[in-house]
Amino acid sequence: MPRRIRHVAGADVGFERGGGVTRAAVAVLAFPELKLVDHVIARVPTRFPYVPGLLSFRETPALLAALARLRIPPDVILCDGHGLAHPRRFGIASHLGVYSGIPTVGVAKSRLTGEHGSPPQRRGAWVPLRDRGETIGAVLRSKLRTSPIYVSIGHRVSLTAAVRLVMACTTRFRLPETTRWAHRLASGDAPPVAAGKRDS
Repeated sequence: MPRRIRHVAGADVGFERGGGVTRAAVAVLAFPELKLVDHVIARVPTRFPYVPGLLSFRETPALLAALARLRIPPDVILCDGHGLAHPRRFGIASHLGVYSGIPTVGVAKSRLTGEHGSPPQRRGAWVPLRDRGETIGAVLRSKLRTSPIYVSIGHRVSLTAAVRLVMACTTRFRLPETTRWAHRLASGDAPPVAAGKRDS
């Protein structure tokens, strides 16, 4: 991961026309201010069928198309999904990172695999997510009195650095601001006009 981070991105995917079109959203935020500075929505035909465990093959082409159209390239991408914390150890965060060459972190709302204890009721506390004797992620208490989130290595980042970055991007909500912005875009919610929306 870069020593100095100026821009972080969130990435999320939705579908249109009964799944026939993949709509990928990438939101770039200035760091550490977490102000939206660039965003793109890319629509591409869906070429890969819905196969549980292989969703990254269905979603990554649209995300790569969106990344290619950004004016401000991110230093790190926080993906709505898993990286190493995947049954095949290669979720959407790893897939996107390898193809784009950009450091990536997986940030998921639910667990795909592995076992863990309960993180302490303290903001920023975390416990390892383990599977078959291997630490594959962190179960992170990003907000008090809510369910934890699952953070994992995507590409070119350590787990401790990933946890620190996710907490630095998290304000008063459970999910980091990068994920919240990307989800709003992928769901069709319009961002502020000043951000310069580009859509295809």
